[in-house]
Amino acid sequence: MFTIGKASEQSGVNIETIRYYEREGVVPKPGRSTGGRRLYSSDEIAKLRFVRRCRDLGFPISIIQTFLSLNTQSDRPCEEVKAIAENHLSEITAKIESLLRLREALLNLSKNCDTGTAACPMLDALMKDGFGDGLREQSSR
Repeated sequence: MFTIGKASEQSGVNIETIRYYEREGVVPKPGRSTGGRRLYSSDEIAKLRFVRRCRDLGFPISIIQTFLSLNTQSDRPCEEVKAIAENHLSEITAKIESLLRLREALLNLSKNCDTGTAACPMLDALMKDGFGDGLREQSSR
């Protein structure tokens, strides 16, 4: 059995984040010592690592809870996990495309600042009505 500090070290999850995951029911609350300190088993630390890896991949807490639930099933429905992952990948791809459009827009605007004039063409463009309408539509998807 390990204290929360050791669990944090071994899982790579911050102590406050571990407490948050417990409050939110992402991971079960661990047992306690006679002094009231949280004590974690190796299995509980493995779950924390699992959650951290899922978070590193950008999965929201609700999906991680689904994954944890699916992981306890003996038949482990891989098709369902794959569908969730593919949906997440589509969302990431859309975000990347949106960020690339934003990058291009900012590059174009910042090129206008190369003129060296007293008036800033970038600020003027940002003040114009209708500027960025296409960007707003894309980013709201």
